[in-house]
Amino acid sequence: MNQQQRQDAIIELVSRQGYASIEQLTEHFAVTPQTIRRDLNALASEGRIRRVHGGAGLESSTVNTAYATRKTLNIDAKRRIAAHVAAHVPHHSSLFINIGTSNELVAEALLEHQGLEVITNNLNVAAILHHKDDFNVIVAGGQVRSRDGGIIGEATIDFINQFKVDIGLIGISGIDEDGSLLEFDYQEVRVAQAIIHNSRQVFLVADHSKFHRNPVVRQGNVSQLDALFTDREPPSSIRRLLLDNDVALHIA
Repeated sequence: MNQQQRQDAIIELVSRQGYASIEQLTEHFAVTPQTIRRDLNALASEGRIRRVHGGAGLESSTVNTAYATRKTLNIDAKRRIAAHVAAHVPHHSSLFINIGTSNELVAEALLEHQGLEVITNNLNVAAILHHKDDFNVIVAGGQVRSRDGGIIGEATIDFINQFKVDIGLIGISGIDEDGSLLEFDYQEVRVAQAIIHNSRQVFLVADHSKFHRNPVVRQGNVSQLDALFTDREPPSSIRRLLLDNDVALHIA
């Protein structure tokens, strides 16, 4: 069993039990405690488990990881994904870009484009893009979340419903094995649903850690996507759903 297989098996074991100790994992995989500690630290840094004294537990399904922490998680993978997304966005196209640290990196990757029109409910995205003279950046109205600069609420939904764009770029907090797209905040979900509804194509930007998280609010399903951009092969159940629904898979 290689490192990747062992780490995936650790996730499965922790998911089944809710908690696993270093001692139990050492015995189960017949490796040293030092190896298990390295595995747990790596998985925790990716947001796939919660590191606790003497072992590991599940990430919370009701509270998202802090924004400052999410900005640094899997940063290299997110940059690769962002560059891949940007390569599939034509010049002079119209976009929705919603909340999320991955979407902010996509915004940075789009700075070499020409003539984009961007509607966003993410103040960080607007701050990244507004310097471009040939971009038209439109910021949705609504309630600003202090923790991450996301804009949400009924006013945001009403604003988004005024537009029909070429591409909707959305992020997600988790993807369930049945293809459900999951989030932590129901208000954020309603805005994302409006973006999906008003986009000719929908691109989901999600690094591999999202395949192992289970927030509680249902945003939609992978069947509503036109493309998924990630950095590793998704689990087999999700790959089948993508294939069955003709959703393009792009692995950076």
